[in-house]
Amino acid sequence: MTKGRIAFQGELGANSHEACMAAFPDMEPVPHPTFEDAFDAVKAGDCQLGMIPVENSIAGRVADVHHLLPSSGLKIIGERFKPIHFQLMANPGVKLEDLKTVQSMAIAIHQCRATVRRLGLKAETVGDTAGAAKQLAERPDPTRAAIAPALAARIYGLEILARDIEDTHNNTTRFLIMTADPEPAPPPPGAACVTSFVFRVRNLPAALYKALGGFATNGVNMTKLESYMEGGAFTATFFYGEVDGRPEDRALTLAFEELAFFTDRFEILGTYPADPFRSR
Repeated sequence: MTKGRIAFQGELGANSHEACMAAFPDMEPVPHPTFEDAFDAVKAGDCQLGMIPVENSIAGRVADVHHLLPSSGLKIIGERFKPIHFQLMANPGVKLEDLKTVQSMAIAIHQCRATVRRLGLKAETVGDTAGAAKQLAERPDPTRAAIAPALAARIYGLEILARDIEDTHNNTTRFLIMTADPEPAPPPPGAACVTSFVFRVRNLPAALYKALGGFATNGVNMTKLESYMEGGAFTATFFYGEVDGRPEDRALTLAFEELAFFTDRFEILGTYPADPFRSR
């Protein structure tokens, strides 16, 4: 008996699947082909939560996700940092010397390029890491391998030929936990918190400078500020920001009041406990 369902993007066995299992072992992880589908599953109530990757320590922010956050209608209630490890896997009985080709997501191949080069393998890209493992299981080939998380090998009956082949072992992905509840329960009292928000500045000279001034004058620590185009228009720049603290903290209240004065859209996406991983 599970305590609900949690949506993620990708096939069973993906890093997002592993993140769901680690954070919510009692929930049923539900795969979806796209981020939009995962968001929609939460919004429609088919899943109670969503586990969405937003950035990687090596590759940077995950494309498309920041565009989806403001329009999703969902709230952020948590974050998780997950160390990323990639395994080289093949059909049962295959040996390293048999391999000629390796398949995986482009970013995974890039992050394992030293091993791929050392083994002299031709790299082919597919949509996601777990999908590469699934495809290899469905169409066995003694000359092919896949790069995917260890969970994928267990699910699809593949054998791991080389473990933790990523070039950089501090490779980490940050996930946001999403809910359709418009007023989720606040974080526990005393917990160190992060507040995520989006805004669009008004068409005024130095509007961005003025909008952000309140964070400096009130001593609020801004940990993230990213810009992206809205609707493909070069004149409509949206900003995604994160700060330490809660909106009810006086310093952050004053900073947000000043920000709102210089913006024509401002929305808080969520306040949630900071993952202890941040302090490592």
